[in-house]
Amino acid sequence: KRIVIKIGSSTLVGQNGIKREWLASFARDIADWARQGKEIIVVSSGAVALGRDSLGLGKKKLRLEEKQAAAACGQVFLMNAYRDIFSWYDKGIAQILLTLYDSEDRERYLNARQTLETLLKNGIIPVVNENDTVATAEIKYGDNDRLAALVAQMCDADLLILLSDIDGLYTDNPNHNPEAKHIPVVEQITDEISGMAGDAGTHLGSGGMVTKILAAKIAASNGCKTIIANGNSLNPLASLEHRKHSLFLAEGALGNARKQWIRNQIKTFGSITIDEGAHKALQRGSSLLSVGVISLEGDFSRGDLIAIKSKDNIQLAKGISAYSSEELIRIKGKRKEELETILGYGGKTEVVHRDNLAME
Repeated sequence: KRIVIKIGSSTLVGQNGIKREWLASFARDIADWARQGKEIIVVSSGAVALGRDSLGLGKKKLRLEEKQAAAACGQVFLMNAYRDIFSWYDKGIAQILLTLYDSEDRERYLNARQTLETLLKNGIIPVVNENDTVATAEIKYGDNDRLAALVAQMCDADLLILLSDIDGLYTDNPNHNPEAKHIPVVEQITDEISGMAGDAGTHLGSGGMVTKILAAKIAASNGCKTIIANGNSLNPLASLEHRKHSLFLAEGALGNARKQWIRNQIKTFGSITIDEGAHKALQRGSSLLSVGVISLEGDFSRGDLIAIKSKDNIQLAKGISAYSSEELIRIKGKRKEELETILGYGGKTEVVHRDNLAME
């Protein structure tokens, strides 16, 4: 019922700007799906590609400040095109600008989630893009694929569709190897599947198959399927089932957004090493207790995200710590009956509660 669709720059933008005929056919598909009761969120690239001409930058490789300036100019053209063309089909749109870091701050994450829910409830199509004017790492790595997956996770989407200039996953780069075979269904994203990814294929786009597989992996862990397809034909959604594409099946359970938020965070503020007994307890779904903590690294506070590792330095999980590093140094290896005597006050029984813990 709920679908996130990411559009790549090369799909939306041509040599003469926005591909208006293509966008009109896409908007018609969206309107048809909306009439069927589907809720649609669009994650759209294209601002930087559109802004190049405004600044006279041509096709050259852009410096960071040039990309940010191009994004500022191009975002105006991008949203005007969406507003004008979607209005033909009586569909309202809303602009949402995010960075990957908005998903790492819990309060901002929840605010964005609520905004998306409210827009969908009122029949508005959210059009999401990276806030490239203020972002840095996001532009360098071209992560609108990953942003789309995080949006899908944020709003508990059933399906993520990544439209670009390639019709799915191949065993090798089909542009270089004519023997490369198309893979229509991926049941699980293994190391072998990840190894099949290639590089970005056009000067307009910045993300290649690597980012698409990573996006599919994020979505799969939250119970969301992913389709990677070539979007360059007219009516790219209506014709999807009749065209070649790759379907990545879901692996996790839909929902449980808090654990997915924890799992998908990049930055941790420290780490703790646990013993084998604690590891087995976590695998059974239990909380992490102080008695199982061997050591810790970093300077973190209560409520910070930390990594949980085994004795041989393998990351097992991430979780929200109920104690600061200073407190945890004092109580590591101690039983819960000893905590109040050591700390001088009654603390939490768990170092990381199971509701605030996500296994890798």
